[in-house]
This record gives sequence, C-alpha cells and structure tokens, in this order.
Amino acid sequence: MGLRRKSREFALQFLFSHDFQGRSRAPEDVDRDVELFCRFFDVSEKSQGYGKELIHGICAHGDAIDTLLAEHSHNWRVERMSLVDRNILRIAVYEMQHCDQAPAQVAINEALEIAKRYSIGESVAFINGILDAVQASLTTE
Repeated sequence: MGLRRKSREFALQFLFSHDFQGRSRAPEDVDRDVELFCRFFDVSEKSQGYGKELIHGICAHGDAIDTLLAEHSHNWRVERMSLVDRNILRIAVYEMQHCDQAPAQVAINEALEIAKRYSIGESVAFINGILDAVQASLTTE
C-alpha cells in the first residue's frame, strides 16, 4: 500500500471519529484533535503530512464540499449517508478540487479502493456514481 493511500486512510479514520463525535471544524480545534489522534493511535510520521493536509482542507472547505455532494447525490441527504461513505466522498471531492498532484480519476479510484476496505459492497457503486457526477460538473465549470 502506497504512502498516499495510508495518508488517505488516516484522514478517513480521523474524519470519521471527528464527525461521529460532532467535533468543531475550527482550525485550532482540528489542530489539537489531530495531534491527540496521532498520539493515541500511533499514526506513522510518513503518512501524517498529506493526511493532515487533507484533514485541514476538508475541515476548511467542509460546507462547500457537502453542498457539492448534496447537489450530486440524488435522493440522499449528506447527513443520511453513512459516516464512512460521507468522509470517503469528502476526501475525494477535496482532492479533485484542491490537489493538483492528484488527478480526478486517481482521487476516484483511491476512494473506491478505500470504500472496498472500509465500507459495504453497495457503497462502492454509490460512491462511484456521486464522484463521477461531481467530476463531470467540475470539468464543465
């Protein structure tokens, strides 16, 4: 497993926990929570760099990301999605919008691989459909 995948998985695990606990997205709170998470769960130093970039970016742009997800997830409110699926989607959308080093198709493929590991089988198609729609909308802008 590559370093970027490990970073994405670290980000997913943190965001899941953060979301589950209803924690604040304020930068100072996220900084503190990330440091505690890394210490308690012994997150490798190598995977922290990109993982923290994802976490901070998603928390900073969370409302815009959730709005974009809501626009492309027909019959599903973002709040109703499973915590795992919702955060996998957030990571991929953030990468598609804000990370030039990760092409959209790579972000989608990584999201699907992570979904296979952390979610249920039906979620892979669900995530793929939403991310394909998001990617199409971003390329037409």
